[in-house]
Amino acid sequence: MKQYLRKSIKVNGNPHHVVASPDAMLVNVIRKQLGLTGTKLGCGSGQCGACEVIMNGKLVRSCIVRWDKVPEDAEILTIEGLGRPDKLHALQWAYVKTGAIQCGFCTPGFIMSSKALLDENPNPTREEVRDWFQKNRNACRCTGYVQIVDAVMLAAKVLRGEEEMTDFSELTRDGKIWGSHYPRPSAVYKATGTWDFGDDVALKLPEETLFAACVCPETHHAIVKKIDFSEAEKMPGVYKVVTAKDIYANKGTNRIRGQVGSKTATTNGWERRILVEEGDKIRQWGEAVAIVCADTEEHARAAADAVKVEIEELPALLNVKDAMAPGAVKVHEDIPDIDGIPNVFNKRPIKKGNDPKEDLDKAPYVVEDEFYSSRQPHLTIETDCGFGYFDEEGRLTLQTKSICVYRHQLMIARGLGLPPSKIRVIQNNMGATFGYKVGPTNEHLIGACVIATGRPVYMRLDMKEHIIRTPKRSPFLMKIRVGADENGKLVGLEHYWYVDHGPYSESSQDLTNKGGQFMLAPYKVNNIRGCGYTVFTNHKWCTAFRCYGGPQTYFGGELAIDMLAEKVGMDPLDFREKNLIQPGDTLPSGQRPEVYPLQAMITHIRPFYEEAKKQAAALSTDKIKHGVGVAIGIYNSNDDGPDEANSHIELTKDGVILYNTWEDHGQGADMGCVGTAHEALKPLGLRPDQIKLVCNDTAKAPNSGAAAASRSQVMVGMAIVDSCRKLLDAMRKPDGTYRTYDEMIAEGIPTYYEGYYKATLRNVNGEVQHCTGMDDETGQGYPFANHMFGVFLAEVSVDVTTGEAKVDRMTLACDVGKINNYAVVEGQLYGGIAQGIGFALKENFEDVKKHNNLLACGFPYIKDIPDNIRLIHMESPREFGPFGASGTGEVPLSAPHAAIINAIHNACGIRLKTIPATPDRILKALEEAKK
Repeated sequence: MKQYLRKSIKVNGNPHHVVASPDAMLVNVIRKQLGLTGTKLGCGSGQCGACEVIMNGKLVRSCIVRWDKVPEDAEILTIEGLGRPDKLHALQWAYVKTGAIQCGFCTPGFIMSSKALLDENPNPTREEVRDWFQKNRNACRCTGYVQIVDAVMLAAKVLRGEEEMTDFSELTRDGKIWGSHYPRPSAVYKATGTWDFGDDVALKLPEETLFAACVCPETHHAIVKKIDFSEAEKMPGVYKVVTAKDIYANKGTNRIRGQVGSKTATTNGWERRILVEEGDKIRQWGEAVAIVCADTEEHARAAADAVKVEIEELPALLNVKDAMAPGAVKVHEDIPDIDGIPNVFNKRPIKKGNDPKEDLDKAPYVVEDEFYSSRQPHLTIETDCGFGYFDEEGRLTLQTKSICVYRHQLMIARGLGLPPSKIRVIQNNMGATFGYKVGPTNEHLIGACVIATGRPVYMRLDMKEHIIRTPKRSPFLMKIRVGADENGKLVGLEHYWYVDHGPYSESSQDLTNKGGQFMLAPYKVNNIRGCGYTVFTNHKWCTAFRCYGGPQTYFGGELAIDMLAEKVGMDPLDFREKNLIQPGDTLPSGQRPEVYPLQAMITHIRPFYEEAKKQAAALSTDKIKHGVGVAIGIYNSNDDGPDEANSHIELTKDGVILYNTWEDHGQGADMGCVGTAHEALKPLGLRPDQIKLVCNDTAKAPNSGAAAASRSQVMVGMAIVDSCRKLLDAMRKPDGTYRTYDEMIAEGIPTYYEGYYKATLRNVNGEVQHCTGMDDETGQGYPFANHMFGVFLAEVSVDVTTGEAKVDRMTLACDVGKINNYAVVEGQLYGGIAQGIGFALKENFEDVKKHNNLLACGFPYIKDIPDNIRLIHMESPREFGPFGASGTGEVPLSAPHAAIINAIHNACGIRLKTIPATPDRILKALEEAKK
């Protein structure tokens, strides 16, 4: 007999009598029983702070407070009790004004934590704010924390009566929002807990909704001999156990579309299963063989645990060296190898200029070495979740964290046995992805369940499942040979890179291409020979992660450049400056970048670099060594090759409506849309709130492409401009004034216009053309229309007794074209740098039994990230970008980690060629250096 506890509590000043299970967590009582979904459930283990509320005047993490530990008559304050969208608390106002909100999932927890801090200390220093967030485990993956501290300091001034809360319209530039700090439209709702994320909407689904729990045997590689769910299907609440047989019954192929159409890959791209069936193989940890659909999460999970799966273990290939070893077991027996190398399924060469071998053989200075980048986890605070149902037109409708709604529709249709037109994909408001949702993670599974049961189905992974079941950044093994002449000028490059892509191919060709496109891209290298190999392993399948392929490539390339500078006897920044690409020079792919800003960027960063070197020398002691490092990164702002986007506009009585699929994973798509359209429609004098958005629903909006590759501001932005131009042309009267909506209707002039853009550039002859793919034999072509540029300066300290390295300050000089919104762009830059610091020093996903929570994966908390991050904006206008804009999101994570590793070498003389630079690795290198 289960027993329950009745308690009287006061929540946000309102009395409640609540009956709940003694072991129920307070977060679930607040969310599920009281319906206050502003409090978020993230990690479920007290590591992220998204669930924080104030109870009896003290901050608590409600995900680890049991109901039987909540005092009788407790007074609880949640984000909903702090303020409303029309009546903001000073903290909520300050978070909006300072740009401290990106995806917004962690925001309610941060604001409640800030409230508790200011109640206790109304006049904190910045460091006291940082100490508070560190102590209370407030975790943000998006922002880099700087703007969050800005918000707390600003709110404190308001609460002390030193500053007034002003209207956000003051953040415009004389009514213009392009080039301003105007807040993103969603920020007010995120700050007040009224922005519903997937798990919030799930609580409002129809009563007959089922919860889906996957059955995932704990193995990297095994043959499935038998799946026995006879006991599970008899358990309480179980509606159906879904297997591959149900997919075949719907005439599905049970396969997901991967790297289809490649002329160099040996796979046809259809190797990933939706559900692994008996007689087939599990090829990675976390692969599902069945899904239990039940009336509650508890019932579904209990029944999933009861499913018995008999497996035959096979050798697990967990890195590229093991996978490519002679005689290695095959991940896919039916996919041929390339060049006699086991498990290699694609080969992407790069050939620019002449063969550099002879020049390298006789060069006075040569670096030849091997580098390895890690399997960085995305570590979003919101876990993977979504739901599905049949809509009013009988379409399978999937609401998930998808950042490429049309692509996912295509990738899963054949596998589920439906035409794409019968699948509708909608993006939920989401707590970030950083690219992991380029790959379908739950769409195919939810879809299979909805088809098999005929009922709405919800699926949510807990944090452990989220970490071990979702894809990761691909590790690269890089072998580099680069040389310089007696004057320190680069003479050539040879390199080979091996891409660990896990067991599946999807998006792998573009990723492998990046190794050729960006290796030593900032420098003039006329002669290059190299080849990238894509390798199947049994580790996690890999997908996009911010700057897809860039951080791996720049880790090897920027370390090699530093090492070569040392051999030549030149200062690392001087050596880079001497070898920069200059106007007329070409990138490794043979195309010219649209602008050449690096020389000016180095000029701007040099005074800070020289001062940093002086400070490092002055501050170093026998115990703490200080060092300075630099690195340069370039990255693209459109998908490789021919890229296109659509965006439509409709004139209404109240303003305009934009229709597109500029998916928002926290980067600021809403502000991107509104800022671009507001600028394009300047003659109409619209207010920002008159621009409405209907986005990210395949049934309502046209295909704008994926929100990836920092393409959206350029590609979707140009499509928005095109649609706005067409609307203005239609509205314009002969005298140059503009018709009203009523006049348009009266004259029978259409009010709906379709915008389109195809990636456009100038070739080496200065002629305008569209982007092209890479040549399969040479890697030459015109893949990118626009780029982003970054010069990174890292200042670090290393405790040589413990091996702990710390970043004390970062400086980034960047050029992302003309800036749409400074608050959004700066948030992206701070956040990307923070992820680069984590990539360099802490983050990893190698051992699934160890790396399965935020702490173990090396999540960077606020004290891991310096408060001193300096941003230098260079805004070279782009010819083929909306109002001169390029992309932003990828460049801050292109090379900060390389600058940090170079700074560690500068500090204590060790050269780490594998990341992360954990204390044990640093200590080991220091010991080896003594020998």
